[in-house]
Amino acid sequence: MDEVKFKDWGLPLERIFLVAGPCSAESEAQVLETARALVGHGLSFMRAGIWKPRTRPGSFEGVGLKGLAWMDRARTETGLKIGTEVAEPSHVEACLEFGLDILWIGARTSTNPFSVQAIADVLKGTDVPVLVKNPMTADIGLWIGAIERLANAGLTKIGAIHRGFGSTLEMRYRNAPNWKMPIELKRRLPDIPIICDPSHICGKAELIHTIAQEAMDLLFDGLMVEVHPDPPSALSDAAQQLTPGQFLSMVESLELSREKSGSPAFLDRLSGFRESVDELDGRLLELLGQRMDIVQEMGRLKAEQGVSTLQPHRWQEIVDDRVRKGVGFELSEGFVLQLMQSIHEEAIRRQEADRVEGVE
Repeated sequence: MDEVKFKDWGLPLERIFLVAGPCSAESEAQVLETARALVGHGLSFMRAGIWKPRTRPGSFEGVGLKGLAWMDRARTETGLKIGTEVAEPSHVEACLEFGLDILWIGARTSTNPFSVQAIADVLKGTDVPVLVKNPMTADIGLWIGAIERLANAGLTKIGAIHRGFGSTLEMRYRNAPNWKMPIELKRRLPDIPIICDPSHICGKAELIHTIAQEAMDLLFDGLMVEVHPDPPSALSDAAQQLTPGQFLSMVESLELSREKSGSPAFLDRLSGFRESVDELDGRLLELLGQRMDIVQEMGRLKAEQGVSTLQPHRWQEIVDDRVRKGVGFELSEGFVLQLMQSIHEEAIRRQEADRVEGVE
């Protein structure tokens, strides 16, 4: 955890940036019961959904403004900071009126640049911390774009939330973790703190600890977890909420990873492995460069003979052969296929670029 990233946010910070609370504020009693159970355990702020964007009408869509009053009372009684999700300017205005300590933009909203810009316009001139959840689709551009819109409005306390990505595939999790996306976000925006929402990734309470630990292993800056005093009775997302006791036990059991650690012997051995990896990567890139040079010559020959750039039967032969060989080297079929697709896309791009230059 990098404490520098949270400097001047005005929120508590102990082992990690820690957020917990119910998916939805359902009643004043429920909000207060949750707050009382969580106070004193290192929370950066307590969360609760006030407005709930549901897929179909008729389901529970949140209690609205009165829920903000319940949260405000919980803050007054316990001292916990409070935050909620906003999806439109009127939500932001109401939260500012109640003086919420932090806001976040949900996955459905971050998908729409118009909505994000409208929220950014209302927040202009404030210093409220704002977190941005990844869009429903795995689009790094949309995620970064939402963050940039807030930054362009003058906000300086901006963070990201990884909550997984929608998928049509049947899988273990509610939303695909797709860890490469938040890792890429960390690479492109290293100064932006990023926390993980294992509740929405998992969709099931029993899976949350595994994903939370994986986020810690990947050096995420914190967690946002849904916690309800009686999950089976929850009005939204009942299956993915923990009881306060379950949540606190999970947090206590987490092993926090560090970027640099270990004895001199460990560091020396790690350095040796890294040097080997760097050398192999260099050789891989050199070989790929040579491969592309050959592909480019093939493309020129095809152009001279009026043959199409794409040869589907040849491409299928390559895929079948490389996947078979990759599996023999204990590489997963999915990895080899993805690698070959990327190589093929670059090869097609090089060949097509040559054809365009030839026309010009």
